[in-house]
Amino acid sequence: MSDEKKHVRTPLTREAARQLRAGDNVLITGTVYSARDAAHKRMVDTLDRGEKLPFDPVGQIVYYVGPSPTPPGKPIGSAGPTTSYRMDAYSPRMIEVGIAGMIGKGEVGKGVVEAMKKHGAVYFAAVGGAGALIAKAIKKSTAIAYEELGAEAICRMEVEDFPAIVAQDAQGGNLYVEGVAKYQEK
Repeated sequence: MSDEKKHVRTPLTREAARQLRAGDNVLITGTVYSARDAAHKRMVDTLDRGEKLPFDPVGQIVYYVGPSPTPPGKPIGSAGPTTSYRMDAYSPRMIEVGIAGMIGKGEVGKGVVEAMKKHGAVYFAAVGGAGALIAKAIKKSTAIAYEELGAEAICRMEVEDFPAIVAQDAQGGNLYVEGVAKYQEK
């Protein structure tokens, strides 16, 4: 893992996603979409019916977040990541239709990793418990679909230097495994 930060801009091309490696520190700038499990289920159901998603998924990054209420004068409330495996049933399909990156906390499962390797996508980890600090990187947040889901609505977020770490990469690299192995060596 390097202390050097790589700058990632959205939309994220498959080629750019394939260049990132587990352990890379990144700063993400551009548009990121929020979605948790309820929104993911609806999106996959929408795809199964042959309908279009509420946003063009190609090259997009989805942040697994359900922010707290927005305080006056702020673009968003605390916005820490949610546990990623809750989206594992839906993520392979979302990657297949174009999602190039996901942000959450904790490991993603084998099916997601296989989809990432096949299609050139990457999984970023954000620091759990740091939602108030992460929210400072979110400059604007606008609900675009499923507003009745409240905090789980899909939002278009404009982010600037959103801090994350590549946790699992398109080559199968896994910081959760590699990091433990390095620690055990010491």
